[in-house]
Amino acid sequence: MELDVMNVVSAVLVLGIMGLAFGLILAVASKIFEVKTDPRFPEIMDCLPGANCGGCGFAGCSSAANAIIAGKAAVNCCPVGGAEAAAKIAVIMGVEASAEEKHVAHVICNGGTAAKKKYEYIGVQDCLGATKVAGNGPLECAYGCLGFGSCIKACAFEAISMGENGVPVIDPNKCTDCMQCAAACPRHLIVSVPVSKKVFVECANKQKGPAAMKVCDNACIGCGLCAKECKFDAIHVVDNVAVIDYDKCKNCKMCTKVCPKDAISPIATKEEKEKYKAMKKAQAEKKAAAAKAAAEAEAAKAAESAAPAKEEN
Repeated sequence: MELDVMNVVSAVLVLGIMGLAFGLILAVASKIFEVKTDPRFPEIMDCLPGANCGGCGFAGCSSAANAIIAGKAAVNCCPVGGAEAAAKIAVIMGVEASAEEKHVAHVICNGGTAAKKKYEYIGVQDCLGATKVAGNGPLECAYGCLGFGSCIKACAFEAISMGENGVPVIDPNKCTDCMQCAAACPRHLIVSVPVSKKVFVECANKQKGPAAMKVCDNACIGCGLCAKECKFDAIHVVDNVAVIDYDKCKNCKMCTKVCPKDAISPIATKEEKEKYKAMKKAQAEKKAAAAKAAAEAEAAKAAESAAPAKEEN
């Protein structure tokens, strides 16, 4: 009996000594191989929203925090945290946060129910999946929104809903510009735009006018009237479709009033277009009258100059 007790005590002592030895070894190893964390890391993590959406271009918030500390990302790289998070991180990093305008996502398509269909799709309600069926999806337009809501499912902020015309609509008040919706769109129809801009070309069809009209009633036909009308050189036809340069756009909306296909929003009303035509007509008449008056004045001046010459002769 005493022998059994001694064996148990010996075993406990041996195990205790081994545990202490291994503990010391692990403690020493943890110090030797310790990966030191920058004290700013947890502070920056507290400023970030923890959405891990990837909108900053990094794998998640921790990757973004490390990139900020390493100088590989700006303090305002997080679109979800916005200006408030950028200001706090700037204080931690000892720098100034640049005041950049908020951007939001926008769907550049207004086809939806106006777009022609090749067939009725009844498969999995997923945009990418639909493009794999029978020649790039059910729409005649190879550039149009398929309307199956993959972008809606991808949005973690409930900022996207399906519009009445079958095209997703983005709520700028909820959008964080993380652009996960853009990553989910197989047609690449979602772009980031400054929140202050209110004019949009709602078409991405790069076909020439006649071909574009055949596949969608709302398609841009690349006529160039909008580019001619813009006084700020802010809109041009590129690859048969109008494109807005938001660095130059002043939200004057003149381009919306001359678009024959209503492919630029906000769509001008009939009254607005009639009023605009009347204004342009008045301007043209005034210009013609001024030119006529100038020509008459020049003719009169020439006649006066010729009169003395005749008297001398």
